[in-house]
Amino acid sequence: MKIIKRSGAEVEFDKEKIVVAIKKANDSVNDSQKLSLEEIQEIADAVTRSCDDMCRSANVEEIQDMVENQLMKYRAYEMARNYITYRYRHALARKSNSTDDQILSLLECNNEEVKQENSNKNPIVNSVQRDYMAGEVSKDITKRLLLPEDVVEAHEKGLIHFHDSDYFAQHMHNCCLVNLEDMLQNGTVISETMIDKPKSFSTACNIATQAIAQIASSQYGGQSISLAHLAPFVQVSRDKLRREVRREMEVLDIDVSDEKINQIAEMRVKEEINRGCQTLQYQVITLMTTNGQAPFITVFMYIDEVPEGQTRDDLAMIIEEMLNQRIKGVKNEKGVYITPAFPKLIYVLEEDNIYEDSKYYYLTKLAARCTAKRLVPDYISEKIMKELKGGDCYPCMGCRSFLTPDRFTDVGVGNIANANNYDEHKHKYYGRFNQGVVTINLVDVACSSEGDMYKFWKIMDERLEICHRALMCRHNRLKGTLSDVAPILWQDGALARLKKGEPIDRLLFDGYSTISLGYAGLCECTRYMTGKPHTDPTATPFALDVMKYLNDACKKWKAESNIDFSLYGTPLESTTYKFAKALQKRFGIIEGVTDKNYITNSYHVHVTEQIDAFDKLSFEAQFQALSPGGAISYVEVPDLQDNLDAVLAVMRHIYDNIMYAELNTKSDYCQVCGYDGEIQICEDQDGKLIWECPNCHNRDQDKMNVARRTCGYIGTQFWNQGRTQEIRERVLHL
Repeated sequence: MKIIKRSGAEVEFDKEKIVVAIKKANDSVNDSQKLSLEEIQEIADAVTRSCDDMCRSANVEEIQDMVENQLMKYRAYEMARNYITYRYRHALARKSNSTDDQILSLLECNNEEVKQENSNKNPIVNSVQRDYMAGEVSKDITKRLLLPEDVVEAHEKGLIHFHDSDYFAQHMHNCCLVNLEDMLQNGTVISETMIDKPKSFSTACNIATQAIAQIASSQYGGQSISLAHLAPFVQVSRDKLRREVRREMEVLDIDVSDEKINQIAEMRVKEEINRGCQTLQYQVITLMTTNGQAPFITVFMYIDEVPEGQTRDDLAMIIEEMLNQRIKGVKNEKGVYITPAFPKLIYVLEEDNIYEDSKYYYLTKLAARCTAKRLVPDYISEKIMKELKGGDCYPCMGCRSFLTPDRFTDVGVGNIANANNYDEHKHKYYGRFNQGVVTINLVDVACSSEGDMYKFWKIMDERLEICHRALMCRHNRLKGTLSDVAPILWQDGALARLKKGEPIDRLLFDGYSTISLGYAGLCECTRYMTGKPHTDPTATPFALDVMKYLNDACKKWKAESNIDFSLYGTPLESTTYKFAKALQKRFGIIEGVTDKNYITNSYHVHVTEQIDAFDKLSFEAQFQALSPGGAISYVEVPDLQDNLDAVLAVMRHIYDNIMYAELNTKSDYCQVCGYDGEIQICEDQDGKLIWECPNCHNRDQDKMNVARRTCGYIGTQFWNQGRTQEIRERVLHL
């Protein structure tokens, strides 16, 4: 059995340290109030059993809480008071310089919590360590100086989660839709170097990847680009290649027809599309941003985003090549093709590709094959999205965060970003962004109410007010930010073309950007309040009422401030474990509610619940419609590489029923024995969940490649114990 120290390091549990601590407290009281050695041993044994029952590594604070509870149980009140006072004094001493131990443990690579914090960051490499070190300083400054005490307290207790506090000290926003069209068509600046309009498709792809890296280093969330913005450059290359072929034929004195010249040029066009797509895939994977990881980039593939004709056919060729290259995968250090985490791909299902007699149905079949092999693309239903988003279809910003429908164009606010491609007759999405996220823990609201419905809504109001003030802290932190802090974003076209020294304030209002109220644990919240899962028809109305209540709060705040607050289905990663531990500490183990080391993402059906793929997507669609700031649904499926009809059936169901969904398959490789099936999760002798090859029983994570959908995107660097348990307990829906 292990424990996690305050520094984050994981060490062996030592019962004798508990005995020594209690003896020291025992020495501080009169003889009449002292415990016997037998009683001290009994307390240490009880704490040991409690730690063992947790099925995870307890941290020092939790163990000290257990000791306090046991002292109270033995009526050693004076000793308990002294013990609490001792803890408080030492906590104050630690608070005066709270970052040293954390930073040192990062440098020594023994901070277990940080190791498992982000499933796409390797905490051993210097660039990641540098980012984490800066993050520890930012967290410390944020907690001590930048946030109100009650917001910090609510965050630390797990009542809310103030996301990305490791970046809050800087004036940075969350995620965005890159206006790549403006940057490519009208020029941009990267690292103080003027970049003109590219003269070929491959050059456009290269510029795009350089911009992606710069953007990722200037914000902390995901970004999305559209292949539609690259498609016009295929024709630029085509015209150029036709001229080159004609010139070559003339030099060689070969008389060829225009038709033959065009055929030769078209072959070279396809080669250039291959090179350009390869540039996008490999550079995105191999680029290292300043926060020590590949850019969190999503690539949008939407046929109808460009006019019918040659440009649309060119876009189809790009999509086809992107899918083919993703199916192939990338080589790991052993030279074996594996599944990369990025770029994330989104494929739009629409009239032109969903039916067998559709013009681009061949792309949909290719997408199905890619999903079965490599987990992506994910799917947006054009039909459902247009119903929910005012007739528009556009990508999310990263893994699931969606902008609100454009309202500033309709009310005449105009081109406040000074974009060179602004069209007053079209709704604008590219160039817009999200200001940040604060998440409410719905399970804690329920448990705090003790099942009293009146009390539940009263506590909900209190917690929402804390969230609102925390979100306004995010908004106010961005107010006054000058465009100079990130020129590629605010001056050179990615989001805007503001002047040097100009504040970004106008882009924070009128719906140009959004700010997100996240939520987590609707499933457990409903179970606690109704005694049934939210899939039960008698419990579903309560779950929907909670969603409507959260939306009403966002609408109220929006009306008061002209800021687009939007409800967001939080993609919990490390926070799922944090919330679960906090709930167990506050309320103990409640069956079906707090008995896991994770809580359920957003509105999702619990991962252990038996439900088929089609029913799950149809059920969750009603909640997705009430999560306008972002949400994604998934179905867990077995290996379907030999059953693409099943994949296509799910895709057609997505098209007809839900806006945004994905299929979760498995894509693993053991570097020791070459096994390429599913790497399993098992328990070691201490009860810790670990990954093991079922073929050779290799347990060395450095010698295996595991790819799992974590929370909207693919993770490849392994996960904390809470998320690992959640992955282990997922049932198949097909």
